[in-house]
Amino acid sequence: MTAALADPMASLSTGESLGGLVSEYIRVLANERGASAHTLRAYDRELHNFASWIIEDQGANQKPEGIEHTHIRSYLGTLYERGLSKASAARALASIRSWFKWLARSGRVQKNVASLVSTPKLPRHLPRVPSIEQMNRVVDTVQQDAAAWPARDKAILELLYGCGMRNAELIGLNLNDIHWANEAILVRGKGQKQRYVPLGDAAAQALRAYLSERSALLAAATPAAKSPALLLNLRLRGLGKPGHDARLTTRSVGRIVKRVAMLRGLPSDVHPHTLRHAFGTHLLEEGADLRAIQELLGHERLSTTQRYTQLTTAQLTQVYDRTHPRAK
Repeated sequence: MTAALADPMASLSTGESLGGLVSEYIRVLANERGASAHTLRAYDRELHNFASWIIEDQGANQKPEGIEHTHIRSYLGTLYERGLSKASAARALASIRSWFKWLARSGRVQKNVASLVSTPKLPRHLPRVPSIEQMNRVVDTVQQDAAAWPARDKAILELLYGCGMRNAELIGLNLNDIHWANEAILVRGKGQKQRYVPLGDAAAQALRAYLSERSALLAAATPAAKSPALLLNLRLRGLGKPGHDARLTTRSVGRIVKRVAMLRGLPSDVHPHTLRHAFGTHLLEEGADLRAIQELLGHERLSTTQRYTQLTTAQLTQVYDRTHPRAK
């Protein structure tokens, strides 16, 4: 693949150029569809990379109506040549499909040629999920293993496993999202979609213990110190600066979860999303309805939730193969 230019869009005219249309679509995702910052960065990167390849390697066809499905297939081929995985190519194709769908709806192209390109077949990796006993042991002993702020870290694990929320949803929680009277938490999911998740007794108890220490920490910093963020970093970094509220980061949550889990004998690949998988899997194992799990997890499609059915089936198969006399 030809090396990228410093500014591959500089040679194009404004208006309906590929670069201009990519930028316009990113603004639509941000302003009209409420896409997360992570999604915006990913789509911006993938689409500008694709537009750059069209401009540099194809020479002509610098307008969207000149792009054919064969160009998109060739682009995916260059990604494989660069050593990218099928998963990476699939992500690139998903962004291109979404862009072309918008181009077709807005009348920039007559048809969505990206829909003619098949998604690379990905190997299905079912996540390894800790057992109910393992998760109870991790959550119940977190205060013994937490390095910096035991009460906060206990609340983190109770919310991740007890409420099944995503890491980004967790750190996005504000104080006023806790509805004590209704025993629920307002969670803002992907695309700014909101849902209420029940707040269990164990999570509520952990939250109250943490909030007491949180108030004391802010008062010790300065009597006027305030932050809307539920989960704070211990040193209150960024507090008082414009656009900062000492909010804990997703990276910090990942480190906390991994450390506590490994100290309790769980694999090193445990991360916050592992606890979300455990939440869904254990609910299903205990007889919860799949539709209810879908609502609790905030899945847009039931097919996403059905992954937990496959996971449970895989576990049942292992038990069958290990114990049934006709399976040996």
